[in-house]
Amino acid sequence: MFYKDERLALFIDGSNLYAAAKALGFDIDYKLLRQEFARRGKMVRAFYYTALLENDEYSPIRPLVDWLHYNGFTMVTKPAKEYTDSQGRRKVKGNMDIELTVDAMELAPRVDHIVLFSGDGDFRPLVESLQRQGVRVSVVSTIRSQPPMIADELRRQADNFIELDELREVIGRPPRDVQVERNFEVAATGK
Repeated sequence: MFYKDERLALFIDGSNLYAAAKALGFDIDYKLLRQEFARRGKMVRAFYYTALLENDEYSPIRPLVDWLHYNGFTMVTKPAKEYTDSQGRRKVKGNMDIELTVDAMELAPRVDHIVLFSGDGDFRPLVESLQRQGVRVSVVSTIRSQPPMIADELRRQADNFIELDELREVIGRPPRDVQVERNFEVAATGK
């Protein structure tokens, strides 16, 4: 699937990858993720896309965004739009598909392989276009969740499908609440 001398770029749809990992019951360790794919090829760039609520005093994703920014990821963010749906529920909209697509198309002449971390079927035309330009495309998502997090048309279009659950041992860490409990246990017992 990967060749050591190929120029590689990662495109991470942040909310989609988060939802897929959560559905599988683990959190992503982004330092390990970057190391794993840097080991597989010559890393040109690792992009991470997410929308941020600008008017909130504290955004739970802000520490992650800051950490990624300082640790080798190219952060692409935009303000999320907040609205109330017809049932009166507060909703947040922050689709980053266009930004990811434009960046992938611009970088395509400079890479051999793109790894897309998303299961969103809207990316099928992007994958097809990248392939026509001679870029191999691997898609990372999951079919093991209920329902599956990857659109069938995206999975079929990709050159390679990488099951996120199979990367769990390499890039995963226990979900935060389990990790916090373990830290308290270690502090309390010394074990």
